Amino acid sequence: MATGEIMSTLSTHVLDTTLGVPAANIAFTLSRGDDLLFSAATGLDGRWRCPEELEQGTYRLRFDIASYFKARSVRLADPPFFAVISIDFAVPPDGGHYHVPLLVSPYGYSTYRGS
Repeated sequence: MATGEIMSTLSTHVLDTTLGVPAANIAFTLSRGDDLLFSAATGLDGRWRCPEELEQGTYRLRFDIASYFKARSVRLADPPFFAVISIDFAVPPDGGHYHVPLLVSPYGYSTYRGS
């Protein structure tokens, strides 16, 4: 980290809109370019908070949606319409907290910058 560089925090929250519940234990990764930073799963409340601060740059969250729904015996197309959902987002130099919610179903999803 460069001297005087402002750092940022990150969290995510995944909601299963088919069942109306938090998406617990959904596997995902956080990467920056070719560097895998974290491989984790959401908690029972569908949430995850990055344990480290992030530098300015572009990041990618990749959620394993198909495995999540298969584990819950949700009937999926073969192959699944959405197997993995990737969300690319940028962390600007001014720092702050970045929350990336994901609302998901087997055939659709929505995301936005939360608070």
